[in-house]
Amino acid sequence: MREDIKREIKEWIYSLAIAAALAFTIKAFIFDIIQVSGTSMVPTLHNNDRLIVEKISMYSKKIFRGEIVILDPGDKGRGIYIKRIIGLPGDELEIKNGEVYVNGTKLQEDYLKPGTYTDVDMKLKVPEDCVFVLGDNREVSEDSRYIGPIPIKNLKGHALLRVYPFNDIKKLR
Repeated sequence: MREDIKREIKEWIYSLAIAAALAFTIKAFIFDIIQVSGTSMVPTLHNNDRLIVEKISMYSKKIFRGEIVILDPGDKGRGIYIKRIIGLPGDELEIKNGEVYVNGTKLQEDYLKPGTYTDVDMKLKVPEDCVFVLGDNREVSEDSRYIGPIPIKNLKGHALLRVYPFNDIKKLR
């Protein structure tokens, strides 16, 4: 009888270890749930929103203009940021008179609050290994206007879905 209990305990510990390893792998390399901290993405995202973040496509470097990404700003910023990709590698980007232009065409930004003014006039070519990101709440966002283009290797995932608050679940991609 004692051997049966020992075997059950070993099987339980083994199963728990496998479940923990699987959970860690999923969280580290496939999906994660993160909490928004701050207001730099208002009106799209708000403080304390919870997002499902997909990480798999980061390995293939599939990125698109307009998508919301999670990124590490490196030594230029603090913590992990949530921003929108505005410029892709090689794009000619210009901010003038409060408007954003990509490759000479004014960017249509329906996700911004009406009347949003994008300050800090600039003109640059996005480096080949980087993206240019902006927050949707341009008045308070610390983004590529201040910290420069972000290396693609610093992108940590794509925001797919807002899952909290529960009464406002929303697809983000």
